[in-house]
Amino acid sequence: MDESAEAEVSKGGRPRDPALDEVIIKATRRRLVLDGYSKMTLGDIAADAGVTRPTLYRRWPGKFELVVDALDYGFREQRNTYPNLNLDELPPLEAFTEAVRRLDPTYFNPDAMVLMGNFMGETIRTPGLMAILSEHAVEPRVNLLERTLANLQDRGAVKQGIDKSTIASMCFGSYFAAFLRADTDRAGLAEKVVQAIWPAIAVDPG
Repeated sequence: MDESAEAEVSKGGRPRDPALDEVIIKATRRRLVLDGYSKMTLGDIAADAGVTRPTLYRRWPGKFELVVDALDYGFREQRNTYPNLNLDELPPLEAFTEAVRRLDPTYFNPDAMVLMGNFMGETIRTPGLMAILSEHAVEPRVNLLERTLANLQDRGAVKQGIDKSTIASMCFGSYFAAFLRADTDRAGLAEKVVQAIWPAIAVDPG
């Protein structure tokens, strides 16, 4: 049996059902929002998903591993909702704007800010969660903007001396600032952020 086939077989030797896995993952994500990591139980997840606890344990050894997959699922689903655009081929300002837009944690899941806040609150009790959050939900978003800026530098559209990491962090942080300030009009936030930053980094702001 090859590795891909093995991945579809549970610990009990039964074939994995991707549809059932997705139901469990979605139930996990909802429980994370409602209860937070510490209070969330596998029993509640199983009940919400309409499965038994042994069904969960045949797939995941524990709550932590299930949450890792739940985070990864969210980011994969967000990528699937992106417009079919090649940022490297868009006009510079449009490419930068789209990359900033994709930083939004709530792009796919409107509860993402609450979810991330719960993970931050677990830093002392379960420090490994922050590393997982960074790996699965933060760095992929921020790295996309950094790569976009590097491409725009190669295209001669953005200044060479800019600090791509700091710019990406500022843009990412703008979504958290809007949430914490209870900004009810966040639909055009990416455009507002770009309007503030683009004149300072563009070779020809236009």
